[in-house]
Amino acid sequence: MSIEMPELLDALDSVISIPLIPFDGSRIDYDGHAKNVDYFMRNNNLSGGRPRVVSIAGTSLVHHIAYRDQVKLLDIAGQRMDGQGVLMAALAPNPLPEATALLNQLAALPRAPDVYLIMPLSGTYGPVGLYETLMQFAEEEAQRHGARFLYYYRRPRDREQIIRLIQDSPHVIGVKIGTNEDDVLPFVEALDDSKIVIWGIGDRSTAAAEMGARGHTSGINIVVARASDEINNAQRRRDYEAARQIENEISPLEDIRFMEERAYNYSAVMEAINCSGFDDVVGGRGGPFNPRVPPHIARDIERIMASLEHYHY
Repeated sequence: MSIEMPELLDALDSVISIPLIPFDGSRIDYDGHAKNVDYFMRNNNLSGGRPRVVSIAGTSLVHHIAYRDQVKLLDIAGQRMDGQGVLMAALAPNPLPEATALLNQLAALPRAPDVYLIMPLSGTYGPVGLYETLMQFAEEEAQRHGARFLYYYRRPRDREQIIRLIQDSPHVIGVKIGTNEDDVLPFVEALDDSKIVIWGIGDRSTAAAEMGARGHTSGINIVVARASDEINNAQRRRDYEAARQIENEISPLEDIRFMEERAYNYSAVMEAINCSGFDDVVGGRGGPFNPRVPPHIARDIERIMASLEHYHY
């Protein structure tokens, strides 16, 4: 494996940077994607020279692109990271044979992902069935490829079985919380230090950190890398007041991303890139099911970014 388990767990106690996929019309802008990964790697403000974590996941629109495109995006990210950092790939677990086929392709890349994020299961299923199926899946893929997994928790009824899955499988190394702060403590209390609980709902993560969550995902790190990094730096040294001061600054942008049930989760980030005029990142012109924001929202984002652009470098 490219990184041993203790180092991987410590590396995930960080900002998990999720770059939006830039689109040029209906086509993925792969050159723009490469430039975005370059930005992450070049602008790493994490304390102690810690490695950058890059994840092609939800904000990357993985649910709206073909598997061949996901493989190409991960391949490009791995190449641009040039042996550095931690690479995470998202897997939608159903249909399971398709997820297995995708993992097989990703594991065969010159730079295979260091960890796979199992996305929320859709369709009809029971919590015990989720546990049993993912236990077997994780064991088989660990035997075949040495794969390690995080689970993206989004459905409270599954909590008991997801905790059981993480406790019982040596290959499922933790959870990304995608619900609310109330779910952080039960996972933290149930899991020992060999597992990790990650906050999965953006940079406003300090309340979760105070409860024991380690690290957080960020969709805005692509445009304000230093803000996200400094939030994590402060949390790791337990300076929660400093972390909250930066959270307060980026909150207006996060408010827009999460309004109307996350309607602008992707497009607000795209608009923030485009309106700022930065030439080292690419926002694109809108992805599948994610057009540009309405004009009045665009004006709000432009105003917000004028106060945040110093966090770009």
